[in-house]
Amino acid sequence: MAESDGRTDPESPYAAMRSRKLSLLIPLIVAFAFLMEQLDSTIVTTAIPAMARSLGVGALQMSAAVTSYILSLAVFIPLSSWVADRFGTRRVFALALLIFTAASALCGLAQSLPALVAMRVLQGFGGAMTTPVGRLILLRAFPREQLVRAMTYMSIPAIIGPTIGPILGGVLTTYANWRWVFYVNVPIGIVGILLALRFVEDTPVARPARFDIAGFALCGIGLGLMQFGIENLRHLVLPRGIVLALASAGVLLLAGYVPYARNRPGAALDLSLFSIRTFRISTLVGGLSRTGVNAVPFMLPLLFQIGFGLSAVQSGLLTFISSTSALAVRPVSAWLLRRLGFRRLLAGNGVVCAGVIASFAAVEAGTPHWVDFLMVLLFGLVRSVQFMMTNTLTYSDTPAAKLSNSTALGGVIQQLTVSFGVSLAAVLLGAIAGPGRQPDVGDFHAAFLLVALITLLSAPGFLALREDDAQHVSGYRRAESPA
Repeated sequence: MAESDGRTDPESPYAAMRSRKLSLLIPLIVAFAFLMEQLDSTIVTTAIPAMARSLGVGALQMSAAVTSYILSLAVFIPLSSWVADRFGTRRVFALALLIFTAASALCGLAQSLPALVAMRVLQGFGGAMTTPVGRLILLRAFPREQLVRAMTYMSIPAIIGPTIGPILGGVLTTYANWRWVFYVNVPIGIVGILLALRFVEDTPVARPARFDIAGFALCGIGLGLMQFGIENLRHLVLPRGIVLALASAGVLLLAGYVPYARNRPGAALDLSLFSIRTFRISTLVGGLSRTGVNAVPFMLPLLFQIGFGLSAVQSGLLTFISSTSALAVRPVSAWLLRRLGFRRLLAGNGVVCAGVIASFAAVEAGTPHWVDFLMVLLFGLVRSVQFMMTNTLTYSDTPAAKLSNSTALGGVIQQLTVSFGVSLAAVLLGAIAGPGRQPDVGDFHAAFLLVALITLLSAPGFLALREDDAQHVSGYRRAESPA
């Protein structure tokens, strides 16, 4: 069990991880979960127009297939840390991979949008158990001074998913069938399960308290109703008054959770973590930044396919570089962090992110593909820096005793930003285009500018950090003023 200073206990099953071989292997095994999740999200986005035609719905309605999965992740993440502490990280991690893999196969068999959404919810349940528990395995295994290194090792294989996802999705959709974008998870999941059962050990922890069922229900139902309201701003499945009432009820339930959870031991989501400045800023301010940035991967394939008439393969070839560029920036990001610290790096890069997103409003059908390619490459670079730094900052000052709670709350907020980003993109495009009309290039341009504005609004929030915050992680040292 980790000591209070975050170092690995010598008697822990992970003591052997000090060997180079095992210290690389555990992050790579955890990365199988991230690989499937990231592959799934990017490969599906590229296939959305084909899926919409096959299921007989509009392309913007297919956002429900994306947000249902992400919302399911967010709802069930609070359960993950308790289950991991109760039944052991190895068993929960392997079982979660099994659920995710089986649900992926069922998604490929869906014959309607409601059926696909239902299977995506099941897939999200598996993902909710997989990703936070995998992150928890790393946080318990590595001392804090090695956190950036461990996250980097783990992220490299996970980047493969977003890198090949758009291309693979385009190829499968164009030359086979969109259903194969889900079937591709099956062999990856099987390999991940076998490796987890063989190499991952259960870290002993104190038996957790009784699970907070009431708090879990407040959060889960509240998030579900709120997301339902956002989705139905565009295409009503119920009368508008009922939709607004349900969405309002969701907001009230979430607001009611705050006094409920205050000073309550074992709450489903530990809100006391917001008293830690680095956690508060990285999740809330970083969440606003992520919402804007996460709208872009949903809009770009639609722009290229619906706006410019490109094929799924051509769209994938243009967008895959967004993830490939993350590989290039990771060796540089640690150097930038040492030079600038979290405060300057996140605030400055937030402004750059907004500028890059706004530049997509200048892309036209006649823009050379090499220019599109470079713009997507630049977006991938700045997005990778922002995401990696906020992820690292989130857990930099969290006490070892609250790592489970922090991965739950941080994971919920992170997944919600993806869901809100996709919903925001779909709502903006639908509102700008008008009812019953497919968005045209001008509509996409206006949406990119609005999303860029949201991202820009987050940048000043990072200035609330102190220059020396999380120095033990960043290695940043402020230059002394001359006497």
